[in-house]
Amino acid sequence: MNKAIRTEIFKRFQTQNPEPKTELNYSSTFELLIAVILSAQATDKGVNKATTKLFQIANTAQKILDLGEDGLKIHIKTIGLYHSKAQNIMKTCEILVNQYDGEVPDSRTALESLYGVGRKTANVVLNTAFGHLTMAVDTHIFRVSNRTKIAVGKNVNEVEKKLLKFIPKEYLYYAHHWLILHGRYTCIARKPRCHSCCIEDLCEFKDKINE
Repeated sequence: MNKAIRTEIFKRFQTQNPEPKTELNYSSTFELLIAVILSAQATDKGVNKATTKLFQIANTAQKILDLGEDGLKIHIKTIGLYHSKAQNIMKTCEILVNQYDGEVPDSRTALESLYGVGRKTANVVLNTAFGHLTMAVDTHIFRVSNRTKIAVGKNVNEVEKKLLKFIPKEYLYYAHHWLILHGRYTCIARKPRCHSCCIEDLCEFKDKINE
């Protein structure tokens, strides 16, 4: 796939959805961080259902600490792996309060030092909250990138590097959201909806389904 085709792909994504946003509900950088930590191996819908009530009671690092681990678990018990996520969130909130005055740091190194925050989570926060031109490669983006041939890679790090290299800079800020939404609703795993795809003629997937 050449530069012209990639440019046209993201141009169409932009036309279809000029300012895409994460489907996680949040009203502060801290809430976004907690929501993304909770979203690992969980749906955004499931996370939103839990955080709607949680954030009404505890929407800062100190308030989460005041709530306590058992209190936190009550609110997130419908989310997968909630025991370990609760432990990670409590430890992360301790670091935020003790080292960053309760604020979420605008630094990859600092973010990745938090519990429950890996490279993907850090990239989401850096991009969505702080406007960094990063690419958080989840299962949707990994699938779409390889299937369409926008960026072919054997693992998420390889795909991330190629996407950052290949996506025209003017589209990079929103690219993360466009690719996730495309993978979530159109280029789905088992039976991609090629018949309703806005980039079907540009995609290099060999086994297109046009039913």
